Amino acid sequence: MTGFPILSLMLLVPLVGAVACLKASAPTARMIALVATLIDFALGVVLWSQYQIGGPQWQFTEHAAVFAGFSWKLGIDGIALMLIELSVFLMPVCIGASWTSIQTRVGEYMAAFLLMETLMIGVFTAQDLFLFYIFFEAGLIPMYLIIGVWGGADRIYASYKFFLYTLLGSVLMLIAMFWMVNNAGTSDIPTLMQYNFPVGAQKWLWLAFFASFAVKMPMWPVHTWLPDAHVQAPTAGSVILAGVLLKMGGYGFIRFSLPMFPDASVEFARLIFVLSMIAVVYTSLVALVQHDMKKLIAYSSVAHMAIVTVGLFAFNRQGLEGTMIVMLSHGLVAGALFLCVGIIYDRLHTREIDRYGGLAINMPRYALFFMVFTMASVGLPGTSGFVGEFLSLAGIWQSSTTVTLVCTTGIILGAGYMLYLYRRVIFGEQKHADTAAMPDLDMREFAMVIPLALVVLWMGIYPESFLAPMRNDIGALEARMAASRWKMANAGVHAQVKPARLAVAPSTKVGEAR
Repeated sequence: MTGFPILSLMLLVPLVGAVACLKASAPTARMIALVATLIDFALGVVLWSQYQIGGPQWQFTEHAAVFAGFSWKLGIDGIALMLIELSVFLMPVCIGASWTSIQTRVGEYMAAFLLMETLMIGVFTAQDLFLFYIFFEAGLIPMYLIIGVWGGADRIYASYKFFLYTLLGSVLMLIAMFWMVNNAGTSDIPTLMQYNFPVGAQKWLWLAFFASFAVKMPMWPVHTWLPDAHVQAPTAGSVILAGVLLKMGGYGFIRFSLPMFPDASVEFARLIFVLSMIAVVYTSLVALVQHDMKKLIAYSSVAHMAIVTVGLFAFNRQGLEGTMIVMLSHGLVAGALFLCVGIIYDRLHTREIDRYGGLAINMPRYALFFMVFTMASVGLPGTSGFVGEFLSLAGIWQSSTTVTLVCTTGIILGAGYMLYLYRRVIFGEQKHADTAAMPDLDMREFAMVIPLALVVLWMGIYPESFLAPMRNDIGALEARMAASRWKMANAGVHAQVKPARLAVAPSTKVGEAR
């Protein structure tokens, strides 16, 4: 693949498809969108197969000067690779989920999804600071349209809330980027990841980026836009919002906050722990009392993403590896759960839990797949959810036993609300004739849920295939954080987390960790 611009091609294919959808009829637009997403998925498979595990940190790099101070510079490491694979895997599922449910402005709808795919891949491939910002912020536009045009009854309120929360959080990040480029003399992300900004400035820069990434995750208390967005979004919108868009916040912490501002990250770790512990317990309790299936899963997403943040700020290998697996697993499982909700919503046009019951009788195949995804969300061994949560908790344990116990409580509550949801929807007595008459999965729906279930089980049984491409990059990040913690401890600064056993000596340079 040397010299072949595969990353630019992956950006171009859905963009061309989006333009074509705008001028096509509804059936043609659906087919164009499906073909474009499948082509990108095939390119993603090629990308993964050609990625050199243990090779250079940045691979498939492309660089072209656009104008002074701005470059078209792309490249990926193992972390970006896995998030790209998640994106291209979920997009054909989203198109399939919209095949019959979207009947108005179909061409524009499919174009919005294809444009969003381009922007999502751009976020994970950009190696220029301002190019990243363009992709990161432009991704708001198609999602805003998807919620605002094709959403539910309160779609206007939800779309405005989503847009304003995420946009306002990023204004400070843009200001910080200008300061960074002026100080470091470059907008190259790999260079900035190893640049040592002044300790005093790091705090302000960290807070500026935190304002954006915390909303995107979303972290408590700036999470309130998420339940509204999920409830009002069409099924495919909820799938891609939970599956990929929330992961951009976690990716931002991994790519910017930790490596670029390591000293500030150590100082603010306790703040992250406190916010995350509140999120795990509070949103789990809120999920327990929900009557709307989408809102329940939305609140569970906030709790799961809190596990991501505590794993990141444990600053050790287990925590960082667990964080990445949780992000990948949650992208698959939450997306699958929203898809399951959408399948029965298309039949009965309600998400009220009490309107269902006894679906195992007339929808046994649906009950089976819903059970697989419920067990994965709970963290049953053999599923992807177990691997990520176990690694994250093992990493957190090395930093704080209190945080570990609180997060474990959230996992127990998670089992409570997910099993309670499953029991009320799948088992029990069928009280409504229209529920009893609902047909089981058709071939289109079957084709959507089978790949999701297989990957969830694959990740749970053999997680090494997902961890191997990321291991060196996680090691480099761990080494940089270890050096920062050692420096601050020797400088007399109180670190916010207890020193864990370091896999890399504090004096080791970041580059040597590879």
